[in-house]
Formats: sequence, C-alpha cells, structure tokens
Amino acid sequence: MNADDDAIRITGLSKVYARADSPLARLRDAIAAHDSGGGFVALAPLDLTVPRGQAVGLVGRNGSGKSTLLSIIAGVLAPTTGSVEVRGRVSALLELGSGFNPEFTGRENVYFNAMLHGLSRAEIDARYAAIVAFAEIGDYIDRPVKTYSSGMFVRLAFAVAINLQPDILIVDEALSVGDIYFQQKCFDKLRELRAAGITLFFVSHNSGAIFRFCDRALLLEHGRVVLDGDPKSVIETYESHLIVENEREREAIAATVTTTPEAAGADAQPIPAEVDRAEVDVVVAEIRSATGDPVHAFISEERIAVHVELRFRQSFDDPHVGFKIRNRYGDVIFETTTYSMRRPIGAVAAGEIVTIDFPFTAALIEGDYTVTLGIADGGFGEGSFRHQLLYRHDVAPFRVLRNADSIHWAGVVNLFPRVEICRALTPAN
Repeated sequence: MNADDDAIRITGLSKVYARADSPLARLRDAIAAHDSGGGFVALAPLDLTVPRGQAVGLVGRNGSGKSTLLSIIAGVLAPTTGSVEVRGRVSALLELGSGFNPEFTGRENVYFNAMLHGLSRAEIDARYAAIVAFAEIGDYIDRPVKTYSSGMFVRLAFAVAINLQPDILIVDEALSVGDIYFQQKCFDKLRELRAAGITLFFVSHNSGAIFRFCDRALLLEHGRVVLDGDPKSVIETYESHLIVENEREREAIAATVTTTPEAAGADAQPIPAEVDRAEVDVVVAEIRSATGDPVHAFISEERIAVHVELRFRQSFDDPHVGFKIRNRYGDVIFETTTYSMRRPIGAVAAGEIVTIDFPFTAALIEGDYTVTLGIADGGFGEGSFRHQLLYRHDVAPFRVLRNADSIHWAGVVNLFPRVEICRALTPAN
C-alpha cells in the first residue's frame, strides 16, 4: 500500500508520567525530555499504521492505555517519545467535558470549538443549523454548558464533532452516555460516515459495536498493544482474558490458557484466546433438532437445543454450564447458565459424564450464528463464578433459515405479536 494512502502513521510512540521527587527534578526532566524517577508507563513504545477509511476499535480494561493513545492522536496530549503523523482534519469526542468551556453557552462553545479546528466563522454559520438540529437540546443552546445534564452535553459534543466534516473521527466511550434514542441516532450517523470513507478510532465496552463498525481491533494491556487483528478474534480473546484476570485477582489462581501468537513484545504476558483447563473434557457440543438429531441449519421458530456432554476429570462441588449466542455482527442475542436459571447440576465425581440440554424455540431472524460455551465451578452473586474451567468460542455454529409460513417481520427475534382491532360507530347527532 502506498504511504499516501495512510491516514495515521505512528512511530516509536510512548507516554511516561514522571515520578520525580521534587518540582526541580520535574522541571529538569521536562527540559531534558526524560524521566529520572522511573515513571509510570501509560503507553509503551508503539508503531502503528492506519490506512485511510479504516475503522479501528480499541478494547482493554480501564487504565490499559486506550484514552492515552487517542488523546495523543487527537493532539491534546504530548507523547514522551516518538511521533504521530496525521493526514487530514481530526475531530475527537473524548472524555465528557473535553474541549468545552462550562461557562460558555452551547452556542458559544460550538463556535469556539469549531474555530479551534480551523473553521472560519462563515463555515460555522453554514453548519450551525445542522449542529443544533442534530443535538436536539432546544433553548438550552443559549444556556451555559455547566447547566447541562451529561446526556445533553454529549448530544452537543457529538453534533459538533460530526459536523466538522473530519477526515478522522475519534470516539472514546462517549456514546455510553445518553438515552437509547440518541445512541441509535449516533450509530446511524457513524454508519453514514463509514460509508463516506471516514477513518474511525472507536472505543466501546459494547463488543457488538466494535464488531459492526470496525475493520480492525487492537487489544491494549498495561500500555501495550498485545493483539492487533480482526474484531472477532480480538473481542473473543479479550473476553477470555477478562475471565482469567478477574479470577486471578479474586483467588490468585494461575490459569493454563491457549495463547495467541500475535502477542506483542518479548516481555508481554500471555493473552488467553480461550480458557481451557485440563479439569473437564467437552465430549459433545452441538445444536440438536426436536428429534435429537445434530443440525447445522434449521427454519426459524423450530424447537432446537444446545446439547453438551462433559467428562469431569476431577470432582467438583458446584459445577455450572452456560452458553452465549452471537449473530454475525457480534451482538449477544442470548446468554444464560444453569446457575442463572437456578438449575444446578449438583456435585460431580471424577470420571463422571454429565449431559446438559438447553431446549428452546429459536425464533431468530435468518442468518448465521455462533455459540460460545462456558463451564465453571462455584456460582455466587448475580452470575459470577469462583473457578472458570472452560470458555470456548464457536463450538456450534449454525444457520437460521426464513420461515415462509410465519408473519413477515424484521429485527432480531420474533416476539409473536397479536393484532387486536376494535371498531365502534360514532353515534349520530
């Protein structure tokens, strides 16, 4: 690919926050551009190239370096080392409050923010009506921003960001704020911008949004990019990683995991693609029809079952099994466990084989789906477990076909609605 096709080129980029013992030492480090106190590494040295028109999703736990990276790309934070070459206008929707003066009115902030991005007053005048219409905050546009709710603030901030006509748009979890109507409106606009070829950096804890909007995903951990790949593999790895990390924090148990070959750096910690301990074997995991036959495709609204057969290699007091169904966009359509359903398996002995069936009516829209299987021991709280035995993706992919005998409907799942009509004649005068 020609270098001119790149929207962003990052070389040797890092961010270290100094831990100098005195103001004089901090000043000396700032002048010398180094850290004498063994500072906190918010972002380890990174090389990254993003082609024009690519949508990149960032995932990782809080404090992993996502916001630091985006802030440097947006130009609001200076790196410690390295360089960022950005080609095109950048518009960033970072943490709530970023770029707006709380004492200014909404109108004043629109003009102030747009001028900071290089727009003339005439250009802002031409876009002002579109900004106000998208934000839908009414008369509050002429009130100080400090009087806004968080939802009103993000409405105006997003409206400004998209109407700057950026070449590169950065969105850092801001869309988690606000009502569902406005979130849907924002996602529709992101689809429109993606179709127009904008370059997008997107941070969200909603894995389905990463699946839908991104061509590529980065997994950050302790300031390092430990995985760079397609959204599906990165999200699946991140989910498994969270399970293991949460368990380690809870019980300091070292997990035996399948690791991804893409882990960056010789000193990077193994990142689990799947949790797969040697304490239980999956003999069978498949979709079965109402007659008990294995199936890979079926008609919507048929009765099917997620069928699992397990061989336990050691005894457990409180084992549980669960499954998760995702559509082709990565949205979780349904998820449950025997613990959540209040149907415990009970204690099992070493060598025992246990069969579990989850029968249901699959009233799903036509399309392709995958099943993730989870096995754990020791349920507590609202669906948490003390010891994860297995977490495996794509154990039973299946396809749902359109039901020609059903009503015509759209969406995700058929709710089997009824129609009730009542008519009455208006009495004559």
